[in-house]
Amino acid sequence: MNKPTSQRFSIKFFLLPLLIAFISTLFELLDPQITLALRFDREAILDGEVWRLISGNFVHLGWNHLWMNLAGLFLIWMLFARFFNFGQWLFIIVTSAAAVGGGLLVLNLELNWYVGLSGLLHGMFIAGVIKAIMLGYRAEILLFILLTGKLIWEQISGALPGSVDLAGGNVVVDAHLYGAIAGLICAALLALQHRFNHSMQS
Repeated sequence: MNKPTSQRFSIKFFLLPLLIAFISTLFELLDPQITLALRFDREAILDGEVWRLISGNFVHLGWNHLWMNLAGLFLIWMLFARFFNFGQWLFIIVTSAAAVGGGLLVLNLELNWYVGLSGLLHGMFIAGVIKAIMLGYRAEILLFILLTGKLIWEQISGALPGSVDLAGGNVVVDAHLYGAIAGLICAALLALQHRFNHSMQS
């Protein structure tokens, strides 16, 4: 399988992360009531406000939390953007966001509310790493091992040291796990789709 060629950096190249950054920054600039209206809120979701399963990923605890997540977003994009097209990335992002919200709703019954991109970012990272490894990139195996180790640490010992201070509030580590699982599933489904399309063209 041929490795994808590097894309020229441009506004078009960064369109999707810039859109996410714009939306998240806009929400942070608006009245704090916007965050309350959009965050993952268990009681509100059960009352029918299901959009919060997705929108909760795009509001934050504050500016530090937002900047930290946006830095992660653009780092992931620089590393892995070339491995998927716009539609595939949109599928990964929406699926990961929904998996975070749905996972927290079904499996974390004690959790009342949640905000932030971090779970979604774990989905993007895992999808990118898996695709890179499938294409023959070997350094990404180390990235996969490191992220897997991080997820295991979080499940056993809680948030990484210093992450709570950086985020400005509690870190819901299960959101990282749900996002990562969604990213893994997305990578597998896209690989199957690619194989099916290839076989149909043969």
